Amino acid sequence: MPAPVLLPFHGGRREILKRDALYVKVTSDSGVSGFGPGAASESTARMVNEVLRELLVGREPGDPRNFVRDAVEKVGPSAFAAAGAVQVALYDLWGKLEGCNVTEFLGGRKQETVRCYGSAGMYQSAEEYAAEAAAVCEGGYEAYKYRPALGPEEDVRTVQLMREAIGPQVGICMDAHAWWRMGDKSYGSETIEDIARAVSGLGVTWLEEPLPVEDRAAYARLRDKGIVPVAAGEHEHDVEGFRALVEGGCVDFAQADVSHHGGFSGLMDILGICESHGVAFAFHNWGTALETVVDALVGSCFPRETAAWLEYPQYAHRDSRVMYPYALSDELVPDAPRPVNGELALPDGPGLGVTVDEGVLEKYPYSPGPWSIFELDSPPTKLALSGDHALPWAETEEA
Repeated sequence: MPAPVLLPFHGGRREILKRDALYVKVTSDSGVSGFGPGAASESTARMVNEVLRELLVGREPGDPRNFVRDAVEKVGPSAFAAAGAVQVALYDLWGKLEGCNVTEFLGGRKQETVRCYGSAGMYQSAEEYAAEAAAVCEGGYEAYKYRPALGPEEDVRTVQLMREAIGPQVGICMDAHAWWRMGDKSYGSETIEDIARAVSGLGVTWLEEPLPVEDRAAYARLRDKGIVPVAAGEHEHDVEGFRALVEGGCVDFAQADVSHHGGFSGLMDILGICESHGVAFAFHNWGTALETVVDALVGSCFPRETAAWLEYPQYAHRDSRVMYPYALSDELVPDAPRPVNGELALPDGPGLGVTVDEGVLEKYPYSPGPWSIFELDSPPTKLALSGDHALPWAETEEA
C-alpha cells in the first residue's frame, strides 16, 4: 500500500498498514510447477516451509485428495489451513501434467459462471458508504457488502441511504464482524436484534457475524427469529465446526474459503454439508486473484442453489471511489478473469487455468509484522491482525 490507512469506527479506530499475500509453489522433477493460495500469515509460511515440505520431498505427482487429511494426522489440527494451500498447488500441478482443468478432478462443473457480489465498505461515514455502494453496483453486481461500525443509529441510517443510492434491486450484505469487538461499545444481543428489525424491510441479503463466533447458540436463536438471513463461518477452523454450524441451524449462509479451510478437500466437504442440509454457501474471499480463481473453480462444481455467492473485493487501484488499493492482488495473476455484470467466467486451461507472475516478489518485498491494528477506546486495547479476520487477533505489546 502507498501509505497506511486510518479508519475510525464506533469505539475506536483501525489502521491498515499493508496487505500481504502468500502462495505455495510445488515443482516436479520435470520442472512443472503448481501454485496454491494460502492464508497470508507468518505462521502459515512457517508451517509450509518448515513442516509440510518434508511431506512433499520424493512424493510422486498425482491425486492429492488425501493430502490435507494425512497432514493433519501427522502434524495436528494446526496444519489444516496450510495443508490446504499445498493441496491446491498439488492439484494445479496434477492438472498441468494430465492436461486438464482441476474441476475435472472435483466432479465436473455445474455452473459455467459464478455469481459475485461486490465487497468493499471499510469504516466510513453513512454518506460515503452510500456513494461507494453506488459506484460498486455500476459493475452489475446483484449485491454489495460493507462493514458497519458507526453505532446503532448510524448503522441503520447507512442502510437507508444505501437503499436510496442503489435502488431496490441490489442486495445489501452487512458484515458486522466488528460489533462484538469494540470493547465497551460492543453491541449486545438486544441491540443487534433492534438493528436487524430496523433494516429487515430494506433488502438485506444477510447479516454476517454480528455475534461472537464461538456462541453458536446465540446464532441459532437469532436465526430462529427470522428477522434477516444470518451468515457466518469464516472463523471456523475445521470441517466439523461447519457441520455444527449448519446442523445446529445457526446460519442461512455458510462462509468459508480455500485459503483457511482445507483447500479443495475442505471446501468440497463443507459445500457437501451445505448441499445435504439445504443451506446456501457464500465464499469468504479476501485474498488475491489467485484465491478468487480457486474459490470460483470449486464453487462451479456445485449448483447455484448451494454455491450461491462469491465475494469479489473492490480495490482502489481499479476504481479510486472504493476502499484502499491492493494492486498485488491482480498483478500476481495477470490473466485472472474478472466479473462481467456480476458473473465470473471460469478459466478452462490445465490445472487452475491461470498464470502466476512470480515477478511480483521483487516488486512487493515482504515486510514483517501485522497488516492491521485495531485500537479500542475503552478499555484501552490494541489488537493486531496477521493475514485475515479469520486468523486469531492478538494484543500488541503496547496494549
